[in-house]
Amino acid sequence: MTVTKAVIPAAGLGTRFLPATKAQPKEMLPVVDKPTIQYVVEEAVGAGITDILIVTGRGKRSLEDHFDRSMELERMLEGKGNTDQAEAMRAISDMADIHYIRQKEPKGLGHAVLVAERHVGGEPFAVLLGDNIMVDPLLEPMVKVYEQYGRSVVALQEVARDQVSAYGIAAFEPIDDQLVKVVDIVEKPAVDVAPSNLGAIGRYVLTPEIFDALRATPPGVGGEIQLTDAIRNLALAQAVYGYIFDGTFYDIGRKLDYLRATVELAAEREDLRAEFLDFLADFAIRKKLV
Repeated sequence: MTVTKAVIPAAGLGTRFLPATKAQPKEMLPVVDKPTIQYVVEEAVGAGITDILIVTGRGKRSLEDHFDRSMELERMLEGKGNTDQAEAMRAISDMADIHYIRQKEPKGLGHAVLVAERHVGGEPFAVLLGDNIMVDPLLEPMVKVYEQYGRSVVALQEVARDQVSAYGIAAFEPIDDQLVKVVDIVEKPAVDVAPSNLGAIGRYVLTPEIFDALRATPPGVGGEIQLTDAIRNLALAQAVYGYIFDGTFYDIGRKLDYLRATVELAAEREDLRAEFLDFLADFAIRKKLV
């Protein structure tokens, strides 16, 4: 089946970014001039997704407002002659059919995916973490792997040794330079027992059998239902593949990644590049960094 549905878990409290996330969702933190979650939705749409379910929680209403039409704003922009900007605002709400459901209890990523079962039905679907931005295309080639094998696909990337315990880490059998078969995956292992340094980086294409695996998965690390643990169980019943991503991604929940994303994405913008790079060069000189 073609993958046309995606689930974006966005119910987390964003405690790593307090106090900025005390009154706004971490997924709405702006990177340059666009909220984080918009980058994620655009990636999904670019991979052929037409139906998106965002799993939210209390205090996340601004996510819904962002992807809704704002007629008053559009009329104001058009009245001032800013028709291009008004059209850009309309395009945000027209990207895909976007739906919302609340995760009423903070039971973990696995539980957030499980509450999407009724919406997803018996179809394959993508999962994109709402605070991870991929600079290079990732979901699209993962969908192609699913279409070839008809099985779940997990995005993996080599992570630094001191970061291993922050990821789900895969044991694998190589297939080619960018594809492996996942034979085991462990959530946040200690570095001395980690099966490799290939970590799951927040993009998945999953078969609907994941829901049975999630229901059978007890709470794991942090007392939460971990998606990694359910994928581990799923891999015992059917093949699970890992797509090795060698591009750039940012975990916006980490302050350093947020700063990197802001600087690097701004430096790629045609409307900002020249002036911004001049500023960075001047800053480096003033701080005696060069």
